[in-house]
Amino acid sequence: MLGAIGLDERQEAVYRVLVAAGAAELTDLARRLALPETDAERVLRRLEQQGLAARSSARPGRWVAAPPGVALGALLIQQRHELEQAERASALLAEEYRAESGEPAVHDLVEVVTGASAVAQRFHQLRLGAVSEVCALVTGAPIAVTGAENEAEERAASRGVVCRTVVEREVLSLPSGVLELSAALSRHEQCRVVERVPTKLVVADGSLAMVPLSGRGAEPAALVVHASGLLESLTGLFEAVWREAMPLRLGERGGAHEVGAGPDPTDLEILSLLLAGFTDASVAKQLDLGLRTVQRRVKGLMELTGVSTRLQLGWQAYERGWVARTAPA
Repeated sequence: MLGAIGLDERQEAVYRVLVAAGAAELTDLARRLALPETDAERVLRRLEQQGLAARSSARPGRWVAAPPGVALGALLIQQRHELEQAERASALLAEEYRAESGEPAVHDLVEVVTGASAVAQRFHQLRLGAVSEVCALVTGAPIAVTGAENEAEERAASRGVVCRTVVEREVLSLPSGVLELSAALSRHEQCRVVERVPTKLVVADGSLAMVPLSGRGAEPAALVVHASGLLESLTGLFEAVWREAMPLRLGERGGAHEVGAGPDPTDLEILSLLLAGFTDASVAKQLDLGLRTVQRRVKGLMELTGVSTRLQLGWQAYERGWVARTAPA
């Protein structure tokens, strides 16, 4: 918790014990923390340098905690000051970069990133650096960036970044596919599904994009595209796929619902997957429902809308606003 102001886990643990006790002997602290006395003393000396602890002048070997409100407050102020300096330096460097690259050369408009770790690192930089929007096309078999994507998405969502994602149908068949998409929808991300996406793609703020270069079996590599005609083409590709994709509704079961008022959250999940091209059996598997339950609910929706075919049901779902390609206002 205090790592942001420079304390590691051991230092924080020693300081917390010292604060709780107010003052303590070195031997007592070492015993409470199950540390060798030499290690405990080394940590206390580090806390002393940071102004968080002091040796008692009256009793050798006894350590006293500095008041957290004062000591931690000073560290926080110092940290803020350093962050402000870093922010100013970053702004100056960005301005210098813009001045020097007003007319960028062709080779400066793209970067080739090679190696799994390098691709993953650049991917996270792109997503975590987004300010307003992240758009992504997701394939069923990511090459280098896998489960760590969730962390980047959660941090982006917490900053108010809008996330729009199109996944190909195969993603929903993966062991954790529905679970991960449900988590994304719970973060108010917008998710849609198509039969197949043309390529894995991420576009941040319409100013930077990343697309894989290598195929399966080759060393992972990616192309990072800066503002250019190529970037505009990639952005247009995403928008074209987005317009044709079907909206997803998942993970909404369990909420309150007025009987007879229309489809409940489970009905909407079923409709979403059916319109995405899944069979009844596949829907039942993905939502952990019985096949007869799915078929019964579909029949109920057809009766509710007064239609006799599933094609008519899909049309009615759009007409009544149960599913829509446009985001709700």
